[in-house]
Amino acid sequence: MKKILNSLSEDEYVLVRETKKAQMAELDEAELINLHTRIRRARNKYAKLYRRTGATKVESKGARGSGKAANKRNAGRAEVFEGALSRVSRKLAAVSRQSARDLKEERLARARKDAPSFSEIETSDGKVRSAGKARVDATRQSSGRKKYEASSIAAGARRQAKKDGR
Repeated sequence: MKKILNSLSEDEYVLVRETKKAQMAELDEAELINLHTRIRRARNKYAKLYRRTGATKVESKGARGSGKAANKRNAGRAEVFEGALSRVSRKLAAVSRQSARDLKEERLARARKDAPSFSEIETSDGKVRSAGKARVDATRQSSGRKKYEASSIAAGARRQAKKDGR
């Protein structure tokens, strides 16, 4: 494994080092998503390179097993990035769960604050004193609704004219 890490470029090595637990401890959710994307791209790059190179070496080597042996470095790099991706995925999942919990608690606290307390409500005889809000059907304003109603009125008028004509 150390040999494979040493064969990585400087940028790739730094990318793998960013997935260490101490490095990821101070990252927030957005930064973890960004890191996850970069690691996934690197993993996909080497996995694709491994498959393509292996496929071309099959013809020259004469067998799939021989082609695989000649392509170990790309397989190792893909495996290194796969491990790094799993570390970032686990951390991202934990941070996402915590973020969801925090948002839920915040929403519930806001709902509790806005809800009326029954101890603050005065006792009454149970009769409603206000007329309340006038309910207005907003669907009557749409053009489709107007056409439907006009059609219905016209059909009624035709039926009535038919009856009157008898």
